[in-house]
Amino acid sequence: MENLYDIVIIGCGPAGLAAGLYGARAKMKTLILEKGKTGGQIVITHEVANYPGSIENATGPSLIARMVEQCKEFGAEIVRDAIVDTELDGNIKVLKGEKGEYRAKTVIIATGATPKKLGCPGEKELTGKGVSYCATCDADFFADFEVFVVGGGDSAIEEALYLTKFARKVNIVHRRQGLRCAKSIEEKARANDKIEFLLDTVIEEIKGDGLVESVVFKNTQTGETNEYFADEEDGTMGIFIFVGFDSQTELFKGKVDMDDYGYIKTDDNMLTNIPGVFAAGDCRVKSLRQVVTATADGAIAAVTAEKYIEANFKEEVTNC
Repeated sequence: MENLYDIVIIGCGPAGLAAGLYGARAKMKTLILEKGKTGGQIVITHEVANYPGSIENATGPSLIARMVEQCKEFGAEIVRDAIVDTELDGNIKVLKGEKGEYRAKTVIIATGATPKKLGCPGEKELTGKGVSYCATCDADFFADFEVFVVGGGDSAIEEALYLTKFARKVNIVHRRQGLRCAKSIEEKARANDKIEFLLDTVIEEIKGDGLVESVVFKNTQTGETNEYFADEEDGTMGIFIFVGFDSQTELFKGKVDMDDYGYIKTDDNMLTNIPGVFAAGDCRVKSLRQVVTATADGAIAAVTAEKYIEANFKEEVTNC
């Protein structure tokens, strides 16, 4: 059937690219759709130090570029289009984009999730240059530096505790007096000599020329502002922002099962509640959102999709 794919993958980040690689290498007709920039969140990462086997001085963009090359080498198509509607219940899935319509035997949703931003001046410009949304990714770059962690929930305080293994001082910045995390986590943080608290405080602006050099804080009770400068010998400091994530799954609400936060529920094989529809990477319910777990999800989803096609379509898979 013309324009019928074995696998259509929505999203061209690490999960989508891994799925594309495994699907195409298995000789399935594979299409990856991406509405924006290829690579997802990792393309803003200037150094990738915790991806197993990555070359020395690997960057987010270089890692993604190699993944794209691998997908194309095995015959996967990559098309830039924004999907606006889906029909997932039938034996053949239909995806309607701004530029075209795509038909598939299986669909892998790999739309990711994005960290919520503060929205203050300087945040965007200094992302990857002192501003980070991932302690696991970037903590090592701030060994013996001072860092600030923004947020008061479980994730923020857990990340602050993790950062104490690297930074000489960790300041937790929270807009209220009380934290929102579990009491056990708060007690652990308050008992840590490296952690200090800036409560009733928000960040108004992040400043720096190429690197974070200072931060403007505002007291939420008094309205008073003050600018804090990095230690002169350090020259910079870290700003780690953990105020939540936005799952990029709005398109699929009411169509696939999700948790209360909009993350897609899957089994261990990445299968959703709809036969032939899988989810991989940061868009699904999971405990760790990292490149290495996203690529694993993508590989599992593609292999499971291949088995689904073999079991449900009598004809051979469509040749690439």
